Amino acid sequence: MLKNAGEQRLENLWDESRAAGMSESEKLLYRSNLLGSDKRITNYGGGNTSAKVTERDPLTGETVEVLWVKGSGGDVGTMKLDGFATLYMDKLRALKGLYRGLEHEDEMVGYLPHCTFALNTRAASIDTPLHAYVPKKHVDHMHPDAIIAIAASAGSEALTREIFGGEIGWLPWKRPGYELGLWLEKFCLENPDAKGVVLESHGLFTWADDARECYDLTLATIQCAMDWFADRTEGAPAFGGAVHESLPEGERRTVAARLMPAIRGMVSGQHRMVGHFDDSETVLDFVNAREMEPLAALGTSCPDHFLRTKIRPLVVAFDPAKKNLDQVLDGLRAQVAAYREDYTAYYERCRHDDSPALRDPNAVVYLVPGVGMITFAKDKATARISGEFYVNAINVMRGASAVSEYRGLPEQEAFDIEYWLLEEAKLQRMPKPKALAGRVALVTGGAGGIGSATAEKYLAEGACVVLADIDAEALASTKERLVQRHGRDVVCAVEMNVTDEAGVARAFAETAVEFGGLDILVSNAGIASSAPVEETTLDLWNRNMEILSTGYFLVSREAFRTMRAQGIGGSIVFIASKNGLAASPNASAYCTAKASEIHLARCLALEGADAGIRVNVVNPDAVLKGSKIWEGEWLEQRASTYKTDKEGLEEMYRNRSMLKLSVLPEDIAEAAYFFASDLSAKSTGNIVNVDAGNKEAFTR
Repeated sequence: MLKNAGEQRLENLWDESRAAGMSESEKLLYRSNLLGSDKRITNYGGGNTSAKVTERDPLTGETVEVLWVKGSGGDVGTMKLDGFATLYMDKLRALKGLYRGLEHEDEMVGYLPHCTFALNTRAASIDTPLHAYVPKKHVDHMHPDAIIAIAASAGSEALTREIFGGEIGWLPWKRPGYELGLWLEKFCLENPDAKGVVLESHGLFTWADDARECYDLTLATIQCAMDWFADRTEGAPAFGGAVHESLPEGERRTVAARLMPAIRGMVSGQHRMVGHFDDSETVLDFVNAREMEPLAALGTSCPDHFLRTKIRPLVVAFDPAKKNLDQVLDGLRAQVAAYREDYTAYYERCRHDDSPALRDPNAVVYLVPGVGMITFAKDKATARISGEFYVNAINVMRGASAVSEYRGLPEQEAFDIEYWLLEEAKLQRMPKPKALAGRVALVTGGAGGIGSATAEKYLAEGACVVLADIDAEALASTKERLVQRHGRDVVCAVEMNVTDEAGVARAFAETAVEFGGLDILVSNAGIASSAPVEETTLDLWNRNMEILSTGYFLVSREAFRTMRAQGIGGSIVFIASKNGLAASPNASAYCTAKASEIHLARCLALEGADAGIRVNVVNPDAVLKGSKIWEGEWLEQRASTYKTDKEGLEEMYRNRSMLKLSVLPEDIAEAAYFFASDLSAKSTGNIVNVDAGNKEAFTR
């Protein structure tokens, strides 16, 4: 067994009392989840695990050997048992007789479904032969930064021998596939005492005949590499030392908040992109370093890295000492265009006659000296994960350049992975995006009934949502409820008072840093008041106007600024009221403020049209369910006005409507979705009444 040279830093999480009652397939899942729980062991979606298990054949009743292996597209850290493909080992061995050589290896993937055990619908991955032909019961294939740093170094074979002796072997670069599976089998047969192998520019394979032993071996191998690097790099400046100093955290986020909408607008030509910002210590060490630009230009090494991050990042020409942000923004379009031209030239140099068409030529990763790293992708999770992968690449470059010379994959090899026909087929199988995929929405009054229902609708249709509200407690609980339903990546919350000019600006800056920009504003924050005019105080009048008129102006102004910076249009939806069109007794302040909202929306529709910014209004009436404005004095006041009690008020409103129906928050959300979506792409300056019918509020 490999021995650890230094302090134990990878925790062995195996609990033998828990594993004792598990089947072999359950132990495989347990091992997989443990390995995937630490990103130093493997990145999200990266690596594979397998076990060769004795099973009862459901057709013959005989015992057969079955390969359980992580299926295509899964993640070892979060997968369940149904994430494994299962294949007859005798049929996998029979495939060798069908193999026609390297030029035809891709066709072997088409045979894998014929090897399926027990009608399992989980698709087998391209890595299946790499596990099948290793003559051991249990196999782990991981992508640890410390191992890839060895694999991506000049002289990686010699480094592997120096670190591991003969226990871990080495194989030169070979694209994952059937041929590499045969290489691994040959290596194992020729080196029966080897416990694993480092694959050049790729990762680590380890194997054993016991699940616990395989797990322990994988950890010990990675720890050995980590300790070796620690011994040789302690105290040495990373990447040739720093040439920039990081800006303070608040300034970093301010720069990111201005850069991200501008970049987002430039890269959202084919589809809306969502951003992610990372200013962790690891990222700042790299973006501030002397060797950052030449290392970044070499591209990434591990196939998983550049499939997520493209072959190389774009380095934004920001100087934190000069704080030349305005100059950078002026020149950013030329930088982005130059990257596209360079990527297109790379495609043309490397393409084959049957290569898939050129994909989006924009960068995924943007490195900003003194500030951090920005990533853009079709959705938030992918943008975040792409950033995590580039952090892995940074760690690899740090290790490799410290002890040797870092080497990215040769350009043609990188292209052949990125535009692999099998990879293209996987992309084509992805589900059609939802209607609001890639869109970012900010909802004021997001913790209330209408606001939370609108957020729920937008999230269900694929949008990222920022909830803004003045009520911190309600905001936190609403956010957590939506996170439980839709995931943490797509929901965030900002405490905001719509009458606080600086607070509104901060909330929009946070939105830009969190998601990259803004496509949809739902201006919904509100209050309600009821009093005869002679009893309406100036404070009550001003409070209505500040929240329902000035507040709507302040959030709209910030939305316009962000949307114009992006240059890709947008949609603003005002949640006004029937009372903005139809007067009500004892509510002059409220009705006047709501009328102001409606007219402001008309003015903004005129101003925004040239930039593709649409502004429309939804007019609810008597939405009692879940609405905070109906929880206090407003309810009592309206009940008094209409001479009924609290319980009778909802029935009174229902019977007052032409359709005799109650209006619910979900009804308003549907109208807000219509105006946010492409269904209303040719509508601006419009009003939709969702009031179950009220002739006084007819807009004509």
